[in-house]
Amino acid sequence: QVQLVESGGGLVQPGGSLRLSCAASGTIFSINAMGWYRQAPGKERELVAVIRSGGSTAYADFVKGRFTISRDNAKNTVFLQMNSLKPEDTAVYYCNANIRQIDRDYSAIYWGQGTQVTVSS
Repeated sequence: QVQLVESGGGLVQPGGSLRLSCAASGTIFSINAMGWYRQAPGKERELVAVIRSGGSTAYADFVKGRFTISRDNAKNTVFLQMNSLKPEDTAVYYCNANIRQIDRDYSAIYWGQGTQVTVSS
């Protein structure tokens, strides 16, 4: 079994910062790409940022220059540093990871339960 557990969400004023964390645990053999998505009320889930196992990153245009994704491979953890937050960043943020479990010859996508980020004065 594999679990992804997010933390770090909360309420922040416009212009403020938050750092999200997502730790993967369980019978993990290897982790490929890890990413962050978000879903605002009434909207579809959208990609925010992704980081590959080698460290290369990609960002949605609406967060470039404000958000930074990073990972700690030793701890199977991905982070999202969010700066200059705007009210439109309000959403539930989900992490996902492409994980190969021990004793399996294929990988699969796993999702966390989500963490609420609210940007409001």
